[in-house]
Amino acid sequence: MSIDRKDVTDFTREAHVHSVRCLDFEDRASFEEASRGFIAPVPEGQVLNEAGEFVFDPARLAFAAGDVAQPDTVNPSLWRQARLMSEGGLFQVSDRIFQVRNLDISNMTIIEGDSGVIVVDPLISTEVASAALKLYFEHRGERPVVAVIHSHSHVDHFGGVRGVVSQEDVDSGRVPIIAPSGFLEAAVSENVAAGNVMTRRSMYQFGILLPPDAQGTVGCGLGVGTSLGTITLIPPTDSITHTGEVRKIDGLTFEFMLTPDTEAPAEMHWYIPELRALTAAENCTHTMHNTYPIRGAQVRDPQAWSMYLNDTIDRWADRSDVMYAMHHWPVWGSGRVREMLEKARDAYRYIHDETLRLANHGLTPREIAEEVELPDSLAKHWSVRSYYGTISHNVKATYTRYLGWYDGNPANLEPLVPTESGKRYVEFMGGSERVIEMARESFEKGEYRWVAEVVGHVVFADPGNQEARELQADAFEQLGYQSESSTWRNAYLTGAQELRFGTPKIPFEGSTASPDSVRAMTLPMIFNFFAVKLHGVDAADLELDLNLELTDTGEKAALRLSNGTLSHSIDGFVDGAPILRISRDLLDRLVAAETKLEDATRAGELEAGPGLDTFGRIAAHLDEFDLWFPIIEP
Repeated sequence: MSIDRKDVTDFTREAHVHSVRCLDFEDRASFEEASRGFIAPVPEGQVLNEAGEFVFDPARLAFAAGDVAQPDTVNPSLWRQARLMSEGGLFQVSDRIFQVRNLDISNMTIIEGDSGVIVVDPLISTEVASAALKLYFEHRGERPVVAVIHSHSHVDHFGGVRGVVSQEDVDSGRVPIIAPSGFLEAAVSENVAAGNVMTRRSMYQFGILLPPDAQGTVGCGLGVGTSLGTITLIPPTDSITHTGEVRKIDGLTFEFMLTPDTEAPAEMHWYIPELRALTAAENCTHTMHNTYPIRGAQVRDPQAWSMYLNDTIDRWADRSDVMYAMHHWPVWGSGRVREMLEKARDAYRYIHDETLRLANHGLTPREIAEEVELPDSLAKHWSVRSYYGTISHNVKATYTRYLGWYDGNPANLEPLVPTESGKRYVEFMGGSERVIEMARESFEKGEYRWVAEVVGHVVFADPGNQEARELQADAFEQLGYQSESSTWRNAYLTGAQELRFGTPKIPFEGSTASPDSVRAMTLPMIFNFFAVKLHGVDAADLELDLNLELTDTGEKAALRLSNGTLSHSIDGFVDGAPILRISRDLLDRLVAAETKLEDATRAGELEAGPGLDTFGRIAAHLDEFDLWFPIIEP
């Protein structure tokens, strides 16, 4: 596919100047911090899996490294962030603490205990996690892994766990897996029920299909990009259930603090007094974070986020010589630690409080998003710039958390769907040619937001109108070039690419639920996943009861299909309903799409009879999701 990309316009150049007017580009503190403690670069070449397939390219941001000239096609502030993120390799954070950066979007932290190492947040996939640990061993010597800590429940902080520790080591008790309370349920559930749509939207957020260069993706704001390897999960063996809990791990003391419903549903901070070292997990990094990621997720609580950071300051800031995070680079000195925590605390608090203040004046989410800007004392601070989350979409998320999607105007209670409204808008405005003609005039004035909006009506009314598609792509492209947020840039440029070349159809094997995730699901979680996949319209006239007996665990459950819904009861049977005897292992493999019902039946893993027939009737009404659904067209 040839890439038909355009250069910047004068309006975009002007927007760049305006967007960074308050920023001090002479401030080199972050560059000094990002390179401090460097030991060795990441290995050259791509990381591949056992089959020789691509997993990750650590040099993805190499084009931004060093004192490369500022390209016009990247917001200057975002380019600065890309340069900082290009600093990868093995680093020494402090005595006994090391980090590997740029082998995934996240960092893997390695803490040296008395007899071995404690691995913190082993990246997304096993291949990169193994490579990160190997890099550490090459320069510090091989040591046994004596514990694994997951700071929170997002996949880039646990998915590579089997690359650093074996199930046997965990089962034997030699290696505990330590995580915050609620970790397992949050880790498993977030990307399962809505996994297909989240995966598709993640391609926009992370720019997965964009070329890494000055006209494509320049990273994710949090890191250079996401790995595409084998995602695994080992259930925690030790849960931190309340703030103030202490663990002695291989000679070091860990003081824990739970921070639920912040950057993740289950998250925690901790402090190691022997090393005077603090982490606030992903709640304090070198970017404004998301209280709502544009890939989709439950809205997070910016007020709680701010309050937990305040508690962290009170507990540990003045006792800390270093603060290391799960992304980006550390900061050193208690003053700098306090500064980072205070700026993050106040930024999330400001967004929360200003959103509600203006909502109480009757402003709508869009109006509030246009109104709210951080005060200069925050806006000038590099660590709360909008490289990942943005003030705009975080404001809208806060509004939604309190007041929902409806803005109070009855005209917005039930608007037409885009294909219908698009046709009517185009008709009212005098037809497609007239809309495009007027939109081109707006484009020449630099009104790219308006062009993207109005031409979108033509695209949804007539998706084959190539002239409209090209014009909207051009508008998206300039908006992407202007964006300080990497996620907005990635979304705009991915939209432009798909407008020009169509929605891709790249082969994709398997389920959004990994085998490890499925094995970690409780039975109710599995049945709720079935319920989400049930095609309610097609199954509306069916009434079926089925008893399930799990032959290897002894569990019992009853399924009830009625009125186009699937309900379940645990630890009981429905009188007179057929029984299906199935192993939990087989059930897991069916859910993870590792086998099909007919194949399992032919292999003799299921016994023919009324139970299997009923299960087959239910399964026949479970929907299949196409990953490559269209986004920028109907």
